[in-house]
Amino acid sequence: MRPASSVPGALRQRFRPLVWFGVLFVSVAFLVRLILLIKTRHDVPPDLGQYLYLFLVGFGYDLVTYIYFAWPLLLALWLLPRRAYLSRWGHRIFLGLCFVLAFAVLYLGAAELVFWGEFSARFNFIAVDYLVYTHEVVGNIRESYPIGTWSTLLLAGTLLVMFLSRRVLAARDDGSRFLARMGVVGVWLVLTVAVSFAVTGSMKDRSSNNYVNELAGNGIYQFFAAFRENELDYAKYYPTLPDKEAFANLRSLLKTPDATYTSDDPMNLTRNIVADRPERKLNVVLISVESLSGDYVEGLDVSKHKHLMPNLDALASKSLFFTQLYANGTRTVRGLEALALSVPPTPGESIVKRPDNENLWSLADVFNAKGYESEFVYGGYGYFDNMNHFFSTNGYNAVDRGAIDDKDIHAENVWGVADEDLYTLVMKRMDDAYAKGKPYFAHVMTTSNHRPFTFPEGRVSLPQGSRRAAVQYTDWAIADFLKRASTKPWFDDTIFVITADHCATSAGKTSLPVDRYHIPLLIYSPKHVPAGRVDRLMSQIDIPPTLLGMLGFSYTSRFYGYDLFRLEPGRERAFLSTYQELGYLHGDRLTSLVPRQPVKEMLPQKSTGDAVPVEKMDPVDAKDAITYYQTAAYLFTHGLMKRTAPAH
Repeated sequence: MRPASSVPGALRQRFRPLVWFGVLFVSVAFLVRLILLIKTRHDVPPDLGQYLYLFLVGFGYDLVTYIYFAWPLLLALWLLPRRAYLSRWGHRIFLGLCFVLAFAVLYLGAAELVFWGEFSARFNFIAVDYLVYTHEVVGNIRESYPIGTWSTLLLAGTLLVMFLSRRVLAARDDGSRFLARMGVVGVWLVLTVAVSFAVTGSMKDRSSNNYVNELAGNGIYQFFAAFRENELDYAKYYPTLPDKEAFANLRSLLKTPDATYTSDDPMNLTRNIVADRPERKLNVVLISVESLSGDYVEGLDVSKHKHLMPNLDALASKSLFFTQLYANGTRTVRGLEALALSVPPTPGESIVKRPDNENLWSLADVFNAKGYESEFVYGGYGYFDNMNHFFSTNGYNAVDRGAIDDKDIHAENVWGVADEDLYTLVMKRMDDAYAKGKPYFAHVMTTSNHRPFTFPEGRVSLPQGSRRAAVQYTDWAIADFLKRASTKPWFDDTIFVITADHCATSAGKTSLPVDRYHIPLLIYSPKHVPAGRVDRLMSQIDIPPTLLGMLGFSYTSRFYGYDLFRLEPGRERAFLSTYQELGYLHGDRLTSLVPRQPVKEMLPQKSTGDAVPVEKMDPVDAKDAITYYQTAAYLFTHGLMKRTAPAH
């Protein structure tokens, strides 16, 4: 019988690769954090306390993530019999597992650097979202980056790590017993369960600088935390009011001079909207431009890119130009949700992608009731982000890349056809509607202003592959579309609405940097819309009712948005959100709702995105913020946003 004193030594020999993997994992995580800090040095103040915080807290998250990530290696060390572990082929298989794990660590570290370059954040809900659409995401990566070269370098790096680790990973086991090894696994299991309950992804968010909070995290941990919180139950995680109080407050907030409620039921938002001008059944082309940040347009106060969009700048002077519009979120589906449903964002996933999102009260319903042909026209394949299903079951005819003949495409990438080809499709659809004598409403979603930033040659001066070049092409394509459309018989009776789905980037020093939500809105119709400038605060959800008001439509509504021209001054507000944080911008204050935390309020700087916490919170703003978000979540989850809502 083996002496008891030798058992710990045998276990140390057997499980020594676990220590090796821990050192590798933490070292790579430290190196990634250091590189990201250097990349973000201008946004993180040179403060020793902040540096210590992000590295010490980050080290804690790295250890927690390692506990999860090491399970495959732990199980192999536990389950491999001693004879198999010490055999030549058995140990080669074990080294193969070590190689795969080492490569995964290096690969994920490199992927974090790329992700940060695009989103200035650790892996988050966007990464989870993209995982579902591997064709588009993998294609986008292949078209945007030298993946072959990078993969070769990472493989070489992994081989170097394995070579330097050959002595540590040499097979050693002086007789560890299966039951003794099971004791190590039991301890590891207890640690895993403990950190699962004790640690959350938001525990690191203690700094007023959002970059510091992001750097203090671990990308792998944040990825799985985001995956776990894909859908957040508002009532469970956020501040709430009694439902009756929330809906009573909502009805007062939604009451406007043009609206009359049709029911005394506090949860029934149905209102009759009465127009103050004659009805005009004009064609409407609503273009939500991919990633069209406000700072690309010179007419906006925060413009940072002079002369990048000369055509849009010139068009602004000929349009009704709204200068204080803010997007609902940071993803395309948030913009689509706002423009189609006119509702505040709900926590977690967008309604566009959530189950049971059919037959909702939409903008298309209003147009359809007026005899319009309503379509959603997309330059890519509409299965992405569930767009085709959402729009086709909510009043729109969904038209995508599949409707375009290959011979009519000047350029395309994994996301879709060039904008000019999308606009050609739109004109063909409008020609068909005109021939049938039907007014036409199209919600058009572009794709060219998205990485890999490719488009037809010879359109702009900048070389392909950069954001600035894609923005220039976006500008060229809009001007080309309007020029071609001006030759059509339906042009004079068409309103063109040009806005964005969201900004090009959402990262800032604060978790809700308002400058990263500022987007343009131009309403252009030379025969029907006088040029002008509107400097009132406006939410993306206000675009549908404002547009309907300009058309002189009287209609039934359940929208949360306002017709800005029928709204009393001082009642303007906007909604800004991530997948977790819900912001309410009213006046000079930004109220924020975060899971499991009290309501907070800040004074945002609209030109920089910075924010200063207020000493005394406005209780009305806090109540209104909770009201909007709580009721929107309640209505959707209880099926009360549907055209024919169930009894409750």
